[in-house]
Amino acid sequence: MSVQALIDTGPLVAYFMAAEAHHEWAIETFKQLRRPALTCEAVIAEVCFLIGRRRVPPSRFIAFLERGDLEIGISLGEQAGAVRALMERYANVPMSLADACLVRLAEMTGLPVCTLDSDFTIYRTHGRSALNVIAPPMPGLHEP
Repeated sequence: MSVQALIDTGPLVAYFMAAEAHHEWAIETFKQLRRPALTCEAVIAEVCFLIGRRRVPPSRFIAFLERGDLEIGISLGEQAGAVRALMERYANVPMSLADACLVRLAEMTGLPVCTLDSDFTIYRTHGRSALNVIAPPMPGLHEP
């Protein structure tokens, strides 16, 4: 694959949690992605919360960030208006802050989103273009 990508919460949790259904997929997919992958602070907060609840020290994930495998690719302070507009547009889904930040980052970079979340098949960049999604085969989740 060797492509840089935007990383959502699900694949990161699966990577750090051996008991997760998509753990092996996450391991293999991350081996193929060009470093650094990009994400947002909202995804980092979600991952730390979710793995911490399952007794995996969040510091293990922060070490992943510290090594440079993952970088924060968006400043919410600078992009708040665009992120808010996305959350309002997709209020019926509803769109989380992490999803809105990743969609905005996709608009800014054109990079695919690595996710386990089928909502990314609904979201559009600039209101019209389907996102390029990297995901395991799952019902309801299809790559555009």
